[in-house]
Amino acid sequence: MERGIDETRSGPRCPKPRYRGNQRQGGGFKTGLVANVGGLLAEGGSRVLLVDLDPQGNLAEDLGYADQGDGGRSLAASLCFGGEPDLLTGVRPSLDVIAGGPHLDDAAAFLGAKAQKDRDAAQLALAKLLAGVAGEYDLVLLDCPPGNEPLQAAAVAAARYALVPLKTDMSSRKGVAAVAARMDSVVGLNPSLDLLGVVLVGTGTNSKQVHKVTRDHLTADFGTDEVLFPMSIRHAEATAQACRERGLLAHELERELSKGPKWWEVLRGEAKAGNAGPKSASSVAEDLHAVAMEVTRRIAVAESQEVNA
Repeated sequence: MERGIDETRSGPRCPKPRYRGNQRQGGGFKTGLVANVGGLLAEGGSRVLLVDLDPQGNLAEDLGYADQGDGGRSLAASLCFGGEPDLLTGVRPSLDVIAGGPHLDDAAAFLGAKAQKDRDAAQLALAKLLAGVAGEYDLVLLDCPPGNEPLQAAAVAAARYALVPLKTDMSSRKGVAAVAARMDSVVGLNPSLDLLGVVLVGTGTNSKQVHKVTRDHLTADFGTDEVLFPMSIRHAEATAQACRERGLLAHELERELSKGPKWWEVLRGEAKAGNAGPKSASSVAEDLHAVAMEVTRRIAVAESQEVNA
């Protein structure tokens, strides 16, 4: 069974928020969430496919395959003209990628023009593309671009579940509703689309009052706080930068740093100093591992409920 997760939100069976907002900017940790959750689940034994729908192609930096990608050329051609895109296989054991990049701007323009004549066909372009390859995987994760209407519409029309990374500021909270509206717009094409949850990102572990305010807002908008993941991903700029510079995921960076010499070994002359890494790597890796486990749990619960319905 294909199980796509797109970092947007809402769905036909989830509560609707009472406001509408606008979200155009990036920087919401969407790519980092896709890369790290995908990498963790693949390491745990699942067959995972990551689809980079972002013209910026930042997934290549997170996973360290920039020299292998095609800038999204193959994916763009498949979205416009049909056929299966090229796969980057073995980016990690059990993890493959459909690369994104600047060529997706051309695909977005094509789909936008096509939607003027046949909106359904334009929105279903990605779903049709994935139908030929998704059966080979346990999980398909879609990295959705910010502020790109044609590609976002195609993503939500293809997704089964939606996972929303959310910062605690007011503009980000309002932006969640804009994504909800976009998902609502494809209910007719994708009636199985549902909200998996919202996860707080880029926040401090001691910001309990801030977290409470965010939870209260989500509860007011959705009528329940169950949409919010019980864990969050803390802000750690040094770790994020180190991961991208080395093409490593957070748990891989943590593992690499743990193999380095201890400070007292260097002091005693027993080892040479290596490239030091951020102390926050372990904490961020722990946060992401908890999120990946919650993703797995929520999908299992949702699919169990479907079977028993």
